[in-house]
Amino acid sequence: MTIQWYPGHMTLARKKAAETMALTDVVIEVVDARLPEASSNPMIHELRLHRQRPCLKILNKADLADPLVTKAWLGYYNHQPGIKAVAMSSKKPADVAKVPKLCQALAPHRDDNLKPLRMMIMGVPNAGKSTLMNALVKRRVAAVGDEPAVTKAQQRFDLGPRMTLVDTPGMLWPKIEHPSDGLMLAASHAVGRNAVIEEEVAVFLADILLRRYPALLTARYAFAVAELDGAAVLEAVARKRGCLLKGKGGEPDLEKAAMLLLTDYRSGALGRISLETPASRAAMLAAPGDRATPPLDTA
Repeated sequence: MTIQWYPGHMTLARKKAAETMALTDVVIEVVDARLPEASSNPMIHELRLHRQRPCLKILNKADLADPLVTKAWLGYYNHQPGIKAVAMSSKKPADVAKVPKLCQALAPHRDDNLKPLRMMIMGVPNAGKSTLMNALVKRRVAAVGDEPAVTKAQQRFDLGPRMTLVDTPGMLWPKIEHPSDGLMLAASHAVGRNAVIEEEVAVFLADILLRRYPALLTARYAFAVAELDGAAVLEAVARKRGCLLKGKGGEPDLEKAAMLLLTDYRSGALGRISLETPASRAAMLAAPGDRATPPLDTA
């Protein structure tokens, strides 16, 4: 399954973002720590480089990601010019409190009343931008929801006399080049449900879990995973959780089981899971053709 989701408001959001970028000193890009590259919008990268703006890349939801993998991603990004990467949870005030100083360090020339620091928050839908925005402003100014694309217009706020902050709508890009990126985004709920078949997304997720975190599947659902594939995992979840179709002779309800598995992953109930690593990303990009599942790696 190839996933593409680019609602009409995102076209306008990109145009407005390009205009605002000209008046911005630092871009705060919020990505999902569980899939940092798959959730990095290439349009943001292009806009930022065109204006030569430094980036504070926030690997958000780090409390849901594999900490060893997150450490590898931080090393990967912090070796890139113009980028400062940090891992955090936008739900933790102590983490959020560090953001203004980190941005200031990227633009030291903007530090007085005549030249206030101008920051801009960008990222894919449902990565936690609105939660971060509310925490920075210290009041509820951005709508927060479990569905992607809740924010649909820019908002500007002052964080004091020396700092301004613009929040932007979550944006995907017109064509997701790699199928596994679209599936990772869908698994993490960055894509609208009308664009995905949740059973296929859940099977994709189960395949990754079998390869990298089989013990977490067993711990959560109490079944052995040896010799199972992603589809068999979904059926096993259905039977363990009593997801059976009425009048079908005990046939598993795979749609309901898919939602259970996806919800357990998204909430962290399954454990701390990362869907990609720097090594798996490099292997995927180097492989001929498109891969549906990121390659296994040990990084």
